[in-house]
Amino acid sequence: MLVAVGVNQEGYRESLGVAEGAKEDKASWSAFLRYLKERGLKGVMLFISDKCLGLIESLGEFYPKASWQRCVVHFYRNVFTVVPKGKVEEVVVMLKAIHAQEDRGEALRKAALVIKKLQGMKLSRAADIVKEGISETVSYYAFPREHWRRIRTNNPLERIMKELNVFLHHKNRCPPVTNQSSCTEAW
Repeated sequence: MLVAVGVNQEGYRESLGVAEGAKEDKASWSAFLRYLKERGLKGVMLFISDKCLGLIESLGEFYPKASWQRCVVHFYRNVFTVVPKGKVEEVVVMLKAIHAQEDRGEALRKAALVIKKLQGMKLSRAADIVKEGISETVSYYAFPREHWRRIRTNNPLERIMKELNVFLHHKNRCPPVTNQSSCTEAW
């Protein structure tokens, strides 16, 4: 399932489109972006996603003026994959401090300090991930501060997808409706 949710000028989320997609490759994302564009989606300034290469490769073709923001939560999770469990909480605080800065420049300066600290903690793989990916996580700073909370991450979309998967899983297991009490959908 490919889903697009937008944040309008007032900061409210709106559902933009849903399409069946078996893969997250370039072909699937190109078809979905074409569908959105054909339905009239224009003026897009920012896309927020995990580091899905198929989507990233397709964006320039359909929305060349839009920026891309890597979801900070997915970025953190990528860093945590190489951090020992006993040090994760400390690294969480360090990463969140990067994205708590007042502007992009300060965030990148803080990231440089975090990278040095990670290296000092003998977490060179984590430091490398931060160094290679941090610039992908600070695009939101170019937008009004009041929207930052909503455009740093795509976690609200993750929640929607989780609920949709539960719904579809339940629907596929549910026997055909023969009376009102055999299956109730609340969607």
